[in-house]
Amino acid sequence: MTAINGEVARGFEPVREAFVANFTQHGDIGAAVCVYWHGQPVVDLWGGVADPETGRPWTRDTLQLVYSATKGATATAVHMLVERGMLDLDASVAKYWPEFAANGKADISVRWLLSHQAGLVALDEPLPLAQALAWDPMAAALAAQCPLWTPGTAHGYHGRTWGWLVGEVIRRVSGRSPGRFFADEIARPLGLDFYIGLPASERERVSRMAYRRPAVDLTTVPTESIPEELREQVAAWCDPNSFSNRAYAVTDPAAIDFDSSEVQAAELPSSNGIGTAHALARMYAALIGDVDGMSLLAPETLASATEEQASGKDQVLLFPSRFSTGYMLPTEGNRMTGPNAFGHTGRGGSLAFADPEHGIAFGYVMNHIISGSGDVRAASLTEAVRKSLE
Repeated sequence: MTAINGEVARGFEPVREAFVANFTQHGDIGAAVCVYWHGQPVVDLWGGVADPETGRPWTRDTLQLVYSATKGATATAVHMLVERGMLDLDASVAKYWPEFAANGKADISVRWLLSHQAGLVALDEPLPLAQALAWDPMAAALAAQCPLWTPGTAHGYHGRTWGWLVGEVIRRVSGRSPGRFFADEIARPLGLDFYIGLPASERERVSRMAYRRPAVDLTTVPTESIPEELREQVAAWCDPNSFSNRAYAVTDPAAIDFDSSEVQAAELPSSNGIGTAHALARMYAALIGDVDGMSLLAPETLASATEEQASGKDQVLLFPSRFSTGYMLPTEGNRMTGPNAFGHTGRGGSLAFADPEHGIAFGYVMNHIISGSGDVRAASLTEAVRKSLE
């Protein structure tokens, strides 16, 4: 039996039960979950193994890379700049980043950039990984890139490029890198154990990831044997020129080792945030209310930040998605805890969000990266939160 550590407030016991079940039934190796309710932590649990190779146990201060759940932290930095009057969502990106106007991009707004409507999901020529990690060469390449569809007419998940695009706007406006801005203005004031660009001093606390692929590789299955609703996606996975593949092939090599010290130390505001479930939940709690005397955004700023900007079929994911200016919104496949919630998922299972209607802020991180539609871990936990509220 996996030892589960931490605290659960009375009434939220279903979350602990679901967390235990994630280890006994759903494949968790090492994980943590935290829930804030009206500004106070009511669930803070962790357990399992942080390093499957050595058996190092997961502790309260274990850090986990959360892939695209990072985008919620980056979006929060953007909206702080909006609230301060330093950034206008409806202004052109080129107002702040003049080089970006090249190749038909002069009219792309900051709003379209944040909501995955800019058509910049890929590069014509992928960059060597070292150049991408160095930041400036990737920013220059994206500034020169021609959109792959008419901006504003469709949306498609900018899985990798979003971080450099939005991060460069943060850098131009604030004079600080996105990771530095997050550290100075969000993490330090709130006491968050979360980093975009990991300091070398924190490296030993980071969990090591394990990966589980789907039991069946659908790209090897005859088309007639694939469920009809999946055929378009599978065809895209088989096509190296599809947006579904190109969006994750902006570097050379396309595969990035997110366990490596070089990648973790770089700033990738779309995908390499590293921290605790508690830090994510606390950040979202401070977005929807007061946490120990501090809140991140005024209610009117938050209302604007979480208003739907794009929905329907996603040009990259090829299934319905919904976005505000930077945050994911609930869908049938990711209900969170209610229709007014907002947040972001991360590759393989991580999830962080806030639900202002119910006063809930949630963070779940784990080191077993499970691909495919069979991963129920985050959904089981959010369903347990809903049950607790009832």
